Amino acid sequence: MASKYHTSIGSFTRKSTFFWASVGATVGLANLWQFPYLASIHGGGLFIFLYLACLLLVTLPLMVTEAVLGRHSRHGIVLAMDGMVKDAGCSPLWRLAGPLSVLAAFLVLSFTAVFGGIVLAYVFFGAADSFRAATPEAATGILTDLVSRPGGHREFMAWHAFFLVLVVWVSAQGVVKGLERSLRFLVPAALLLMLGLFALSASHGRLDSGIEHILALRPDDVGFNSVKAAFFHAFYTLGLGMGVWAIFGAYSTSHTRLKRSLLAVVLMDTLVAILAGLMMFSVALDGASLDGERGFGLLFVSLPVTLAQLPHSQLIIAAVFLLVLMIVWATAISLLEPVVGWFREWTGAPRGWSAVIAGVAVWAAGLGSLFSFNLWADYRFAGATLFRWLELTTGGILIPLVALLIATFAGWCLTRRYAARILGNTPVAIRKIWYWVMRLVLPVLVAWIGIQYTVFSLSNLCDNGSAAIWCAQDGAPEQPMPATANDDGDGLPASPQSEGPGPEGNASGQGAESQPAENAPNGDDILYHSV
Repeated sequence: MASKYHTSIGSFTRKSTFFWASVGATVGLANLWQFPYLASIHGGGLFIFLYLACLLLVTLPLMVTEAVLGRHSRHGIVLAMDGMVKDAGCSPLWRLAGPLSVLAAFLVLSFTAVFGGIVLAYVFFGAADSFRAATPEAATGILTDLVSRPGGHREFMAWHAFFLVLVVWVSAQGVVKGLERSLRFLVPAALLLMLGLFALSASHGRLDSGIEHILALRPDDVGFNSVKAAFFHAFYTLGLGMGVWAIFGAYSTSHTRLKRSLLAVVLMDTLVAILAGLMMFSVALDGASLDGERGFGLLFVSLPVTLAQLPHSQLIIAAVFLLVLMIVWATAISLLEPVVGWFREWTGAPRGWSAVIAGVAVWAAGLGSLFSFNLWADYRFAGATLFRWLELTTGGILIPLVALLIATFAGWCLTRRYAARILGNTPVAIRKIWYWVMRLVLPVLVAWIGIQYTVFSLSNLCDNGSAAIWCAQDGAPEQPMPATANDDGDGLPASPQSEGPGPEGNASGQGAESQPAENAPNGDDILYHSV
């Protein structure tokens, strides 16, 4: 067994693997249950332009920074930051970015695995024709029966464990035989299946409706909240702050062009989100049945009901959720990698045992989120379940803090010469833009995003009846800023009852019949950045 801190964690054998692995890490549930909604209410094609601008300003510089840290050190984020801090002669406090990012990946994977269990179950539900002629009430009942039925948690646990077995099985095979082979097959297969489903939706549905919702330019729908939604979506949906890019950078071959590959990944992620939106609104035969829908309500209630109207709906619904399963599976494989890489470097343990131990720990942590929907649904601290507090901790604190530490470290602790060396062959103009973005723009912007996320999350707990000390005690919870119906969907968390902003909340005025039952996942329970 290799000695502690000297384990070779492996590497890819093909330069294109970095691209496919990165696409698998970035394309997630948010592309399906969040982006179409945001584009439809924030100006369609104009929102897409705003989103791309935010990706280039926020996401891409941070992705590049994390990836080159791993590439330069050939280690996961913990040892990469350790070595970089020593080389730069900076305070040891900067090393906190490493363990905090691994903790964030671990917690987010525990949530993602719970979602993956639901998606896996829905593949079989679709194949069994459970949604034949389903109404919103019936589809809601299927979700509620799986997730929050009293005494039914064991079935939910079985789907959750089944999904994690699939994830751990891939990781245990190693970087080449497991990660590389699986993602090189899984991601292209998912994209081909998506293209096939898109062609089907265009031929049997109303493609003009999809174009009107997603691509049409609607300047009247664009405002400050649109910009805010674009920033939040760009920051929280591409795996930043969780060590994914550092470990993939460490695995990349010496001739992989990281910066060019990451730019292609960002564009591919946006293209997938656009295709998802076009598909969803095209199959809505009345052109408006998915308006204002997002999150659990969109993916697990409204979408199956809409697809049930199509010919051969049994096969179509099964294929759609197989596509979603492949997407979540690839995301979960990517999120497990920083945890497994850290454990191997810390203990020197073999790859197989590291994957199994990490997987068991993720399963145990995920039970806290799973039970928050059933057994522990009535146990709340300051008005929130364990799941909601873990969401707030990761989304409002851990991920923004890690991103803030990395951006500030790169902008203020690294000399320009040292930064140029780790960035590699980069045009001088691009290098200068990167330097000043990391130095001035990102620290302020990321801090603002984290504070906004936390403030609105705490405020929404008050909206849901929390009696915590930060809530107003006169029965009328205070809001951190005025909220109107037009604020809905600006990229911040929200309760399903409020009209305030939120990527996770249900659209204001949405019919109660399409809402999951009380303890089932609802708009307020979605971990926006997890997938």
